[in-house]
Amino acid sequence: MGDPSDRLLVALDVDGLDQAATLLDTLSGVVTGCKIGNQLFTAAGPAAVEAARKRGFRVFLDLKYHDIPNTVAGAVREATRLGVFMLNVHAGGGLAMMRAAAEAATRAAKDLAVPRPICLGVTVLTSLDRHALDAELGIVSTVESHVLRLAGLAKAAGLDGCVASAREIGPLRLQFGKKFVIVTPGIRARRDDGASGRRASRNEEGMGGSGGRAPRDEGGLGGSGTGPPSQAIIATPSGDDQVRTATAAAAIEAGADYIVVGRPITAAPNPRAAAQAVLEELSG
Repeated sequence: MGDPSDRLLVALDVDGLDQAATLLDTLSGVVTGCKIGNQLFTAAGPAAVEAARKRGFRVFLDLKYHDIPNTVAGAVREATRLGVFMLNVHAGGGLAMMRAAAEAATRAAKDLAVPRPICLGVTVLTSLDRHALDAELGIVSTVESHVLRLAGLAKAAGLDGCVASAREIGPLRLQFGKKFVIVTPGIRARRDDGASGRRASRNEEGMGGSGGRAPRDEGGLGGSGTGPPSQAIIATPSGDDQVRTATAAAAIEAGADYIVVGRPITAAPNPRAAAQAVLEELSG
């Protein structure tokens, strides 16, 4: 995956097939992969996958399956039939559910004579921070520790990797090695402070747009989780629902295999130019 375009997946979080098709046509020749999530799939169903694949895009089907093992296995089989190159399940569904997903993907690929999709476990949504884990979900743990625990279950179940924010990439790489696939959402625009194209100013380093430094136990980019946060972890813009974010370059430098970029590209006045800018950021 030396080519940056192979690592960029544009999130087609739009209202329907016509909008998705317009975006795909706009991005064709610049981007090679896309993410189809709950919004578009609910609106258009498998036709959305077909539309993307017909235009030569690889599809990450981001439906985060979370159900009893038999139901998830059936869903994974159908996703494999659609020809997606990657899919995910919620790691919070447990070991048996994830194992059923991994086995279903392997069996379906063999039965249908198609490539087996990369199967990922979703760890902690980028919209959650430590306070939400504790106060809302009753999980008394740092985000990093909980991500590592869920990623460990995903690996034990036979999944190929996980979805995690850029903040957890360093510890994940240390614990699970280079072959463990890491997909990182929560990518936000690079901010230029006049000294470096990739660095945010000190008051943009905190979690959730607090304006302060991130707590040490939340971990920095590309480290063990015990050092100070990277300057490339950016604050959350006002009104943004994601609280653990980073720039595209920071996520790749930290070790992400793929990054999912939505609004910085799809909400831009010129999505094609915005995608090209992300690729230029990744290239240098």
